[in-house]
Amino acid sequence: MSGAGGSGRLVLVVAIAGTVFIALGAFWLSFTSLSALARDCGIPAGRAWMWPLIVDGVIVVATVSVVALSGSGLDRRAVRYPWLLLSAGAAVSVLANASHAVVAADASVPSVLAALVAAVPPVVLVAITHLTVELTRRPHPTLVAEAGTRRQGTPRRSPSKTARRVDESGQVGEALRLRAGTTLTNREIAARLGVHPSTVGRWLKSPDPPELPALPAARALAVPGGQSESSEERSPE
Repeated sequence: MSGAGGSGRLVLVVAIAGTVFIALGAFWLSFTSLSALARDCGIPAGRAWMWPLIVDGVIVVATVSVVALSGSGLDRRAVRYPWLLLSAGAAVSVLANASHAVVAADASVPSVLAALVAAVPPVVLVAITHLTVELTRRPHPTLVAEAGTRRQGTPRRSPSKTARRVDESGQVGEALRLRAGTTLTNREIAARLGVHPSTVGRWLKSPDPPELPALPAARALAVPGGQSESSEERSPE
């Protein structure tokens, strides 16, 4: 199991390293093209590098936000805004890279081909960023299996011990006595014991209720004169 776990971790590390390397390459290609386009559009060279950071930075942040919010169990409407930012950032980056390629490409290269080649880095940046976040967020199946094996080896607490520990204050036993000997409802029993009605219901439905002390049985015996007395022995006068 340790060998399989080590190989699983190695595969995961290699996959993450590969996605990070590809993401950096795609980001750099897109960064240089967008910087050149910003300079051609009149942005000073000393500040032109900020424009690709804004455009491609929105792609990275929005992708991470989409993955994080999608697995958080929140309403789907909470993911709409990150998806909107991701779509807008990817569209701007693709169009800007394609436009720069059309303007700067050699005359012998068709404009459509230059635009398609330039659109690859921003598209890959979106896809590979999403993949990198997924790999780092979700554990490898081998690691999950190891965790399950460790959990199986951990001894579980006995329900009866838990019930007895809860009943140390005597509330469970009192609830059972009130249910057996009175006509009180769960709500009335809960009000008398100072707990929630659902707690009383859980106590009464427990498959392993705590043991109650045995109560002395009493039998009524008929005696002359129409009176009854207990079967317990009376001390001689």
